[in-house]
Amino acid sequence: MIYVMSDLHGEYEKYKAMLDKIQLRDEDTLFVLGDVIDRGNQGIRILLDMMNRENVCPISGNHEYMASCCFGWLKNGITQENMNKLKDEQVQDLADWMANGAYPTIRELTLLSRDEQDAVFEYVLNFPLYEVVYVKQQKYILVHAGLGNFNPLKELSDYTIDELVWQRPKLEKRLFDNLETFVVCGHTPTPLICGEAKIYHYHQQIFIDCGASFQGGKLGCLCLDTMEEYYID
Repeated sequence: MIYVMSDLHGEYEKYKAMLDKIQLRDEDTLFVLGDVIDRGNQGIRILLDMMNRENVCPISGNHEYMASCCFGWLKNGITQENMNKLKDEQVQDLADWMANGAYPTIRELTLLSRDEQDAVFEYVLNFPLYEVVYVKQQKYILVHAGLGNFNPLKELSDYTIDELVWQRPKLEKRLFDNLETFVVCGHTPTPLICGEAKIYHYHQQIFIDCGASFQGGKLGCLCLDTMEEYYID
């Protein structure tokens, strides 16, 4: 079975509860469509768990991208001395990340050994921006935010990082001529789209961020083989 979830935002207990709920087996594959970290207090703990599971496949979200922009100097050690050496551009990168909930993530990183920090940095820096999977002759494009500035003639490799991890896609009744092609994405909480914390299907788009880190939200997970939906409050 192939499962997808997204936007965990440090909710480790919900993540573990979902793994138990779907009864993830070694032969299954779980794709996590970005935003594992920030806001919540245990994003790094989730990453450490994911790193030890060969069948859990990460995809970068905007929060991992913001973090990766700071990893170059974070590798030198998270100290006041190193902070004082930051260039203006690096300070801006950090300010952008902090404004989006980075503090719990940085705090968790400081509790790791240098080797553990380096392993986390290396892991996140290698997150792909999207994956394509085929299930029962249907094609699923897995991406954090969606396909911003969508053009049916545009190759996936031609989309920019901003279009894949930041931009919020328009609701389109038809994306591709092949009606067996779907875009699965997170980033935009479904309560903002349909008014409910549930996975939202709209023609060839499937939105799976059910607002796990927000009050009243849920962690959603979708099995692409069966279209069964799972939720953790």
